[in-house]
Amino acid sequence: MVHPEGNQSPPGLVQHHPDPPARIVVLVSGSGTNLQALIDAEQADPAFGGTIVAVGADRTGIRGLERAEQAGIPTFALRVKDFASREDWDRALRDKVAEYTPDLVVSAGFMKLLGPDFLAAFGGRVINTHPALSPSFPGMHGPADALEYGVKITGCTVFFVTAGVDDGPIIAQSAVAVRDEDDAELLHERIKTAERALLVDVVGRLARHGWTIDNRKVILP
Repeated sequence: MVHPEGNQSPPGLVQHHPDPPARIVVLVSGSGTNLQALIDAEQADPAFGGTIVAVGADRTGIRGLERAEQAGIPTFALRVKDFASREDWDRALRDKVAEYTPDLVVSAGFMKLLGPDFLAAFGGRVINTHPALSPSFPGMHGPADALEYGVKITGCTVFFVTAGVDDGPIIAQSAVAVRDEDDAELLHERIKTAERALLVDVVGRLARHGWTIDNRKVILP
């Protein structure tokens, strides 16, 4: 596996080829439905290619952590309010995730922005989802923004996390048609269904085959 800080990759080129099974850390903040989809995929398919070695959260007492514990996966929680600064929290999260030596970090409904120290350690290995077809409608209200704009097709995006908001290199996208009867909640539910399927597919492909990021272009073998 070649890390972005390694000398084997020229500037703008990141390559990762995990040794099987790829080690995956998942970060959650709520109910953990995307996490559950990944747990189910790993348990159902011996050839999935990756194993979830830990689940972390930014809060305690959430369903996402319960799902992990029920599956026998180690968990941890680091709350921002327990640290003197957001930067201290970011470094603590970096150090905790690093204990599990992940090949891939999956932000699965994790409602905190990852800071520069975390991304410096795991850049090119952190993925997230967005409920719109990036670069359209970034931010917290993608489905509602899509409806307000009047688009006929929206969807979901899986991307590598960078310092910006929902603007990292795109790995894969799935389209969802907008219906006349949609409100933001109805549309978002259909997007979330597509998102779970896309995330499982992407994580499995990354785990099995590795990936290359050439500037903004993501190449999957």
